[in-house]
Amino acid sequence: MANRQVNPNRMELMRLKKQLVTARRGHKMLKDKRDELMRQFLDIVKANQVLRQRTEQLLAGANRDMVLARAVLDPAVLEAALMSGRENLSLDIDTKNIMSVKVPIFSAEFEMSGLRENLPYGMASTGGELDQAIIALKEALPVMIELAETEKTAQLLADEIEKTRRRVNSLEYVLIPELQATIRSITMKMDENERGNLTRLMKVKDMIVNQALEKARARDAAADVQ
Repeated sequence: MANRQVNPNRMELMRLKKQLVTARRGHKMLKDKRDELMRQFLDIVKANQVLRQRTEQLLAGANRDMVLARAVLDPAVLEAALMSGRENLSLDIDTKNIMSVKVPIFSAEFEMSGLRENLPYGMASTGGELDQAIIALKEALPVMIELAETEKTAQLLADEIEKTRRRVNSLEYVLIPELQATIRSITMKMDENERGNLTRLMKVKDMIVNQALEKARARDAAADVQ
């Protein structure tokens, strides 16, 4: 991994060390977020499996009842019954926040326009088979709406988990090692410069001492001649 091209000085070293501290703190926070998202995601997936099984059971029962109703009722009578007294479905969509992820909340409400409170058609020309099929479908619809909510929530959480995982990996395997390598490089360069400066100072000191000794010897020699 190539190090950053920076000036090897103390100001740059301090800046990089602060950046490293921030990166490590962000890495820990993102890991905690990823772990919590995974926990929430697994709970949603378990709930989604239960809802899916319940939905499949209800729809299978409704399908059996509808097949039976088609077998015993005249097609024109069946179509007329299904087309009469329709219900209006009002679907409200809200959101909630899960670890900074906005997930949907679906709320359905029926408005009856038929003759009966529970069934959207009259009973004069229909049989109990159709009643059972319609009731089964009405029981399945809220479960299907809840299933759609959990599946969308699971999809959004999975996308956020993937984004967070990439950020964690980027910090853990790219940014933090790069900062550490750059800090080591600057530290080694500064230590090398310091050793070089110390060596030069010692040489200068030795030169000054030697010059002083030579001057002292010259004075002593001059004094002896006199």
